[in-house]
Amino acid sequence: MLELDFIADAVEEQIIRGNLRWLANFTEIHRNYALGEIVFPIYASGSLQERGFFLSRIFSALVTPKYKVHFFLYKSPIIDSKIVRKMLLSLKSRFSEDDWVFLSLVQSQPFTRDVKDAITGIKDKNIGLAAFSLASKESVCSQNVLGKGLLKQLKLIEAKFEAFDLPSYLKSFTIVLSLGVLFLAFLALLGLVQAIQPLTLLLLVAFSIIVGHKIYKARYHTTLTLSSSEFKIQEGQKFTVGKWSDYSNVTIYITPKHETCLRLYSDKGKVDLPISRVGLSRREAYEIISSLVKGRK
Repeated sequence: MLELDFIADAVEEQIIRGNLRWLANFTEIHRNYALGEIVFPIYASGSLQERGFFLSRIFSALVTPKYKVHFFLYKSPIIDSKIVRKMLLSLKSRFSEDDWVFLSLVQSQPFTRDVKDAITGIKDKNIGLAAFSLASKESVCSQNVLGKGLLKQLKLIEAKFEAFDLPSYLKSFTIVLSLGVLFLAFLALLGLVQAIQPLTLLLLVAFSIIVGHKIYKARYHTTLTLSSSEFKIQEGQKFTVGKWSDYSNVTIYITPKHETCLRLYSDKGKVDLPISRVGLSRREAYEIISSLVKGRK
């Protein structure tokens, strides 16, 4: 299933954008990493050490454990308990007891009972495993701290792409802040001079950050969900759903804001998939989506 190809791209994008920083600070990504006979589409390595401001680095160096952290993604139409045990043995022999290993499995078909038992029965506290089924939208994890943490941070029951759009958020923030400043100025003109002071301005900024984010999510935040049969676009509260079989051609379209979209043409009109806004690779997305459209004519 092509959803599995999209899943690998989605995970890579999440790592690059720092969406998994609550697990670790991943600094290096390998594609198609071979560990024995098993090939992992994604392998990322990093640590728990902070890479931010100087004081954060000092605190991290003094307090944070110096564990090496490894993240693996494995995808297949179906995964059995034998391959799960084989991966666990390979990982245990490859890394030391001081390393943390996160293993994410994604399969097209629903889980079998023996696979669930193999995952939930993991005893090693240094290996956390989370598995996802695209067909049943089900997820299961090892019952240790790492497994539960991985499941909490990573949701791979569908190929969903999204990214925080800073310009759109700043627009929402500025609108709220400007209205707030005008309101305070109006109060000052009415004689409430104390309305404009450092504390009220600070509270206004905090209020604008919170409300601006809510406006951004409601009006501008974009997500793109892809499968082998259809796509879903959500921009704020606006939803667009389409089937590949309804379209006849695909082109690369550059918007006036210099964003890249894949434009789908049909007899009823056109739809733009915002691939650059959600962090999808233009070349890979074009090739896969073109094959989906041409294969369903």
